[in-house]
Amino acid sequence: MKIKAKNWMIPWLVAGLFSTQAQGVLAGERESLEEVRATTMNLIELLVQEGVLSKEKADALLKQAQAAKQKAQEEAASVAESAAPDAPAAATQSKAIRVQYVPEHVKNEMRAEIEQEVMKKLNYKAGERLGIPEWIDRVEWTGALRLRYQEDMFSDNNVTPADLASNNRQYMQVNNTSEDRQRQRIRALFGANLHINDWLNGGIRFTTGMLQTPVTPNQTEGFSQGKFIFGLDRAFLEAKPYDWLTLTGGRFANPFFTGNQTFNTDLLWDPDLAFDGLVARVNPKLNQHWQLFSTAGAFPIEEIESSDTNKARDKWLYAAQGGIEWTSDNNSKVKLGVAYYDFKNVEGKPREFVGDTRYDATVPLWRQKGNSTFKMNPFGNNCGSQNNPSLCGLASQFQLINFTGEVDLAVFDPVHVILHGAYVKNIGFDQEEILRRTNTLYDEQDEGYEFALMVGHPMIKKLHDWQVFGGYRRLEADAMLDGFTDSNFRLGGTDAKGFYLGAQYGLGKNAWLSSRYVSADEISGLPFSVDTFFLDFNGRF
Repeated sequence: MKIKAKNWMIPWLVAGLFSTQAQGVLAGERESLEEVRATTMNLIELLVQEGVLSKEKADALLKQAQAAKQKAQEEAASVAESAAPDAPAAATQSKAIRVQYVPEHVKNEMRAEIEQEVMKKLNYKAGERLGIPEWIDRVEWTGALRLRYQEDMFSDNNVTPADLASNNRQYMQVNNTSEDRQRQRIRALFGANLHINDWLNGGIRFTTGMLQTPVTPNQTEGFSQGKFIFGLDRAFLEAKPYDWLTLTGGRFANPFFTGNQTFNTDLLWDPDLAFDGLVARVNPKLNQHWQLFSTAGAFPIEEIESSDTNKARDKWLYAAQGGIEWTSDNNSKVKLGVAYYDFKNVEGKPREFVGDTRYDATVPLWRQKGNSTFKMNPFGNNCGSQNNPSLCGLASQFQLINFTGEVDLAVFDPVHVILHGAYVKNIGFDQEEILRRTNTLYDEQDEGYEFALMVGHPMIKKLHDWQVFGGYRRLEADAMLDGFTDSNFRLGGTDAKGFYLGAQYGLGKNAWLSSRYVSADEISGLPFSVDTFFLDFNGRF
């Protein structure tokens, strides 16, 4: 006998299964009925999720099934009470509800036809979705929007932009040092996480921002300037052959441990900076409390086509980091890491004779401000100007030792207390070597440090989540390449010290308001102080 499984069968199955009294059913029959009941409940839940069955109708079915079950229990109890006291065997028999045996092949047919009917309504057939490409199930779309109000407030004691440009710190990117500035800015991110197979994933992401800078996705609003720029910011493949090993290539987010990104405690790197190249991460877990982590990679900074007339070499970053993380039973964490960053071929080389241009390309393609520079053309009058900074080479080499530590106390979970600290020293700074190469003596300005405190939710996810934070940062002129540092701290670069305060508050699921106040001054250069206030309205999906 072939049983047709239609939609009207689902409430019948539910009611019948819930009304069965398991006490009197043989073990094999009870197991089969429990299996069918579980399958039916899962199908009802699936129908609700896919919109085939409304939540109200599903609740009605479940109430109907529960009522049938209650009625069956009452009838069984009534039969037990009416049984003769001197006939225990008969009483026991009267409490049992016999279920007619259903052949296995009939149950299989019922299950298959119900599944076929449901899958047909859900646009599936034989494991394949009809009319929709299979790869849709392997793509996760992501995105974020941020509306920002930004105010830059300059000190009355600041020198002019021309003075900064002629100084050996070469603040070429500074056009304003005295007039306060207010801007409305926007950032949009849109991307996809790709699940290619069991061991290979990938991702792409587009972002707003200026194409000539690697460190900020912000776009200043103003409809007279036309359309916003939208460019490819992430494109990578990520292989995970083992649970403890991850290999990533392409353009991807910063792979190194730098601290909690929700309140930006990154001493060296701008939080929006993308890394190009290849990186390997090894994260073996020793036990439930201890885990090691290590990261190593090679990252091209600037490719140069060398020739007889161009002796400059490709600029690279080779980096490695290792550390350990401890997690307590209440999910408190302590994480410590030490990193080595070696920047190759970024220091400038002076011209050897009039008209010599062989080493002009040693000048970095992108800079902000702060690093010590020198006049690459000893036969000219100056290093360069705001309109032509091409002959300003970096004085120092950059080989950094960086220590980072973080303590996350979850004693009051979901409220956490996070303590953060970081230190960096440029061991590539060599006064004697710089003097021989540049004919200029520079002070040692090759260290930096930061400490910060956050109280609140580690990440703002829902309504009423909150956090407050504050910290102090000091980054000397040659402690790091100025082109890749936080673009919001003294408007980017090195030779900067100061504090920051901020707060964030959840306005709803995936929506929050954040504010941040940054006050930063110069360390050893000419006077240039900037206080900056940010107010952001954020949303993500």
